[in-house]
Amino acid sequence: MDNGRDAVIKIVTVEEMRRIEAATDAAGISYAQMMEYAGTAVAKATIAALPGVKGKSVVVLVGPGNNGGDGLVAGRVLAEAGAQVSFYLSKSRPDDDVNFARVRDAGLPITLAADDKGHRKLREWLRGSDVVIDALLGTGAKPPVRGTIADILLVLGEVVAGRRGMASDVGFVDPARPNPREGGPEPLLVAVDCPSGLDCDTGEVDESTPTVDMTVTFAAIKRGQVTFPGAGRLGKLYVAGIGTPPDLKELAEIRLQMPTGPDIRSMLPPRPRDAHKGTFGKALLVAGSVNYTGAALLAAQSAYRVGAGLVTVAVPRPIHTALASRYAPATWLILPHDMGVIAPGAVEIVRREMAGYSAMLLGPGWGREESTGEFLYELLGHQAHRKGHLGFLREEMEPESEPAPDMPPLVIDADGLNLLSGLDEWWKLLPPGTILTPHPGEMARLTGLERGEVASRRIELAGEKAVEWNAVVVLKGAHTVIAAPDGRIVVEPFATPALATAGTGDVLAGAIVGLLARGLEPFEAAVCGAYIHGLAGELAANSLQCEASVTADDVLAAMPNALATVERAW
Repeated sequence: MDNGRDAVIKIVTVEEMRRIEAATDAAGISYAQMMEYAGTAVAKATIAALPGVKGKSVVVLVGPGNNGGDGLVAGRVLAEAGAQVSFYLSKSRPDDDVNFARVRDAGLPITLAADDKGHRKLREWLRGSDVVIDALLGTGAKPPVRGTIADILLVLGEVVAGRRGMASDVGFVDPARPNPREGGPEPLLVAVDCPSGLDCDTGEVDESTPTVDMTVTFAAIKRGQVTFPGAGRLGKLYVAGIGTPPDLKELAEIRLQMPTGPDIRSMLPPRPRDAHKGTFGKALLVAGSVNYTGAALLAAQSAYRVGAGLVTVAVPRPIHTALASRYAPATWLILPHDMGVIAPGAVEIVRREMAGYSAMLLGPGWGREESTGEFLYELLGHQAHRKGHLGFLREEMEPESEPAPDMPPLVIDADGLNLLSGLDEWWKLLPPGTILTPHPGEMARLTGLERGEVASRRIELAGEKAVEWNAVVVLKGAHTVIAAPDGRIVVEPFATPALATAGTGDVLAGAIVGLLARGLEPFEAAVCGAYIHGLAGELAANSLQCEASVTADDVLAAMPNALATVERAW
């Protein structure tokens, strides 16, 4: 996602966007001016994506509303820059349409769908095009798409699939030299505001909605553009200004945002030249078990990669030697164990040590054994029925809760969350501001909801539960959602399958606790950690040139570059 403006990027519903446009008009920027800004932005983004615009064949698919008007402006500006532009209209435009009149008076080719029997002209234009601009339906449309526009989209999909799937005349048989494709995709597909047929509130799509190479949206991102499946149809997303005053009340009151590199840079604390390791905080990571040894190591390395001064890893005794020999920078705290998992007896050790730390992480690599659950509940101040080794009764107490002991700022991840979900009203045990990092399955267990409902209400659910639980919720996934108890919510700009691999969640948890140790407030630590982690995933995929090959180690290796990229952002 690219943003050509310095302003904060907001995420809005379709109705909120309508109110913003109306308020912009009332502030003196007319709808006609907004359309000129929007179409010009589409043209400029298209020119930037081409090796050269002069002589390029551009087909603009023009719908009946304002989205079609934006397309008319974009096509006119491209023609003025030297492109060969043709306009294909789904229906005739009103007589008082100034933008259509300017295109017509310039003598540019125009075809009306009703006059194009069998879509012969459309197919001819599309087959010879370098660029196709989709300006058929805007943000107010909802699937299903019917009628003439549906027919146009079906022809577009057929022609583009045929062009991109054509085999070369020369067959390469050397597996080290795959059949090359000249340049980029043919043609370049550009969406005005959104690909036609995308519901910009829900992310639902019509079966004919094109998957484009780039989308230029206006003033703010729409919720459906960060919700799948719609988010998967956008290509590269640009946010372009349309003259909206930055202090407009209707825009300022929107709390849902997407962070940018400069936003993240502004949150990171300085690193003074006279610093020592204590300056950058101490993180205690309680992690690992005999079945999941790598989680502790990944989280520890990640905490150091984001700049924590000292990282101590508390692990069950049987895995200490193996881990300590693999990572020299960490210090270690050896915990009592029950057949290789953390045992309840570790509570007193952790409580005694944690006072000297500025942040603590619980959960990565724990497993879900009963003894580890007892450790977690007691550490948080909850007393429950306790069973001994292999389930034999050792001690029995009435379940009760006491105020949680003073703890450093806390992150709970992975099986720490799964174990919490087994307690009624578990959130009452948490210190205020605790950071919870569930993936959708863990969120379903924590809330008692079906996983499908979690997926369909990611933004709303994260916000509701952050308030109810008085915790920062990091709902992981494509476009990770981060919500604070005070109502702040951000949606991260990253949606890459490079992070859909084991261990990357441990890297994220380590990054967040490392930033928490450096002194960031919980919400800021979560936002920055998720941003750096997501950017590292994209950089790792770019470096390997293969998303499927990225591992958690690759994400770790890319984190210094990601952090450096953020620190250079202005």
